[in-house]
Amino acid sequence: MKRQLYTATHDAFRETVRNFLAKEVLPHYAQWERDGVVSREVWRAAGRKGLLGLAVDERYGGGGDPDFRFSTVLAEEFARAGTPGLALVLHNDMVGPYLTSLATEEQKRRWLPGFCSGELVTAIAMTEPGAGSDLQGIRTRAEDHGDHWLLNGAKTFISNGVLADLVIVVAKTTPEGGARGLSLLVVERAMAGFERGRNLDKIGQRAQDTAELFFHDVRVPKENLLGTLNGAFIHLMTNLAQERLAIAVAAIAGAEHLLELTTAYVKEREAFGRELARLQHVRFEIAEMATECAVTRTFLDRCVADHVDGELDAVHASMAKWWATELHKRVADRCLQLHGGYGYMTEYPVAKAFTDSRVQTIYGGTTEIMKELIGRSLLS
Repeated sequence: MKRQLYTATHDAFRETVRNFLAKEVLPHYAQWERDGVVSREVWRAAGRKGLLGLAVDERYGGGGDPDFRFSTVLAEEFARAGTPGLALVLHNDMVGPYLTSLATEEQKRRWLPGFCSGELVTAIAMTEPGAGSDLQGIRTRAEDHGDHWLLNGAKTFISNGVLADLVIVVAKTTPEGGARGLSLLVVERAMAGFERGRNLDKIGQRAQDTAELFFHDVRVPKENLLGTLNGAFIHLMTNLAQERLAIAVAAIAGAEHLLELTTAYVKEREAFGRELARLQHVRFEIAEMATECAVTRTFLDRCVADHVDGELDAVHASMAKWWATELHKRVADRCLQLHGGYGYMTEYPVAKAFTDSRVQTIYGGTTEIMKELIGRSLLS
């Protein structure tokens, strides 16, 4: 079905993203996977190409266009290229909204130019060793010491954790407040007491640096409070719909690309004297995946259009996230099976996609959490 979501301007931007991937990312990606981290230079290259801060005001060096469809183009092309390690989507669509909507004018002048140029890589630190989706379980605390907060605690599974120059940390500022006693503090790379643990060894997305972070009596200036005191819960809930939609967009694009690769493979590969594509079981497998992808794509495009119009709610974002990521997981598994033994070889894109995609049903809120949010909204 012909998509109605994009204009010629978005199509031109897609070519820019593809050229960037071909020149600056794909030639180096295998090495980054071995290193467990991408180069800082590629972040600066992304900034020069205008791929960072798409929605940031031009006064600070950004693209100045809040149209989320540019972000979806970026997510789709990175998914098709199989390069999740360069986390521009995290930087732009998950961290960026906190800085553009919550930062003071002074904070914007201080942080946004580097955010857009690639000089400042960002991360958000919510998950802890004993607290994932449950915000009430957060133990990282920040004590009020007059002109600064004294921050202590630990975070884990933090994407961009090794490279990050700015980390938005979710910390408890009112111990008795539960989830309503949390605030967002911006920790900067050079702050004394801020330490990074090991770069975690993952089964997929190996070029994406994912680290443990530790805070030992870190003096965070009062000027680095982001948003309102004890307002983190509301701030986080406000931005989660876009985060989950961005994950869903990448998931359906990844599933569609795997389907394309596998369709081409079964037309070429022979077994028992004929092409795999001539086997009824194979045709049924392709038919089922193609139908599921087409239906999911239609729903996702509608969600994106609604988000652009400011009408996407948390329930539909949760539906998009759990359905698209679970579909991507199923498609990756079925496509690997259709590749047979070759699908298990890392030189085939389907093998890497199988491990890279697995985490999508976990980060940004697990499938189980998404179902709980949807069910609660319908039955309460």
